[in-house]
Amino acid sequence: MDALYPRLLVNDFDACVRFYEAAFKELLGIDPVKVVPEASYANWDLGGEAALSLFSRKAIADVVGTGVLPDAPGQDRAMLALRVENVDAAAERLVSLGATQVAAPQDRPTWGPNLRTAHLRDPDGNLLELQSY
Repeated sequence: MDALYPRLLVNDFDACVRFYEAAFKELLGIDPVKVVPEASYANWDLGGEAALSLFSRKAIADVVGTGVLPDAPGQDRAMLALRVENVDAAAERLVSLGATQVAAPQDRPTWGPNLRTAHLRDPDGNLLELQSY
């Protein structure tokens, strides 16, 4: 189960997919598990676990409310994704521990079947995504 993995938020999805496809093939001998250009999403596994995913910076900026900020430094460049059993309960618990919710739990069928997410910031402002699918 992919419990925890990094997600890079990229401006040029196509160029980044080409780069990581070539780099991971050459360095690690792995191919992407999934590349979905229309969703600006790609992911790679290593040893049966998620190693990295790419996603559109603009898509996340629109979700978490930073889309109106200048490209840098206000836009996020990375996000920690955590797979949880219950997104709503996990979001509530993280808020009680000091996180700030920036996008309420919601279903995201255009991102993937049965996908539910919530987006929060840790006390230092780092972006977190809780997900279940």
